[in-house]
Amino acid sequence: MEAQFIADIYAATAIGVGVILAAAGVGSAIGWGLICSKTLEGIARQPEMRPALMTNMFIFAGLMESFPFIILAFAMWFLFANPFVGAMQAALGA
Repeated sequence: MEAQFIADIYAATAIGVGVILAAAGVGSAIGWGLICSKTLEGIARQPEMRPALMTNMFIFAGLMESFPFIILAFAMWFLFANPFVGAMQAALGA
């Protein structure tokens, strides 16, 4: 029965990681869209501010790009070093 519990935990974790990665991808895409659209809007309103706006856009775009990679690291931790399996084994063994 313990093997079935472990399989269920891994299955639920895989589904959860898929949802997390999808949300991170969608969130990053929306963020990229907002950053670029607001930068273009600012350049259209004040063309002389283009260098400063482009610099800020690339800084914020880099921050936005790092978010999915951080989420990917947490997702890989959940998949390959699943803390829920150890907790379940400790609960069943106790």
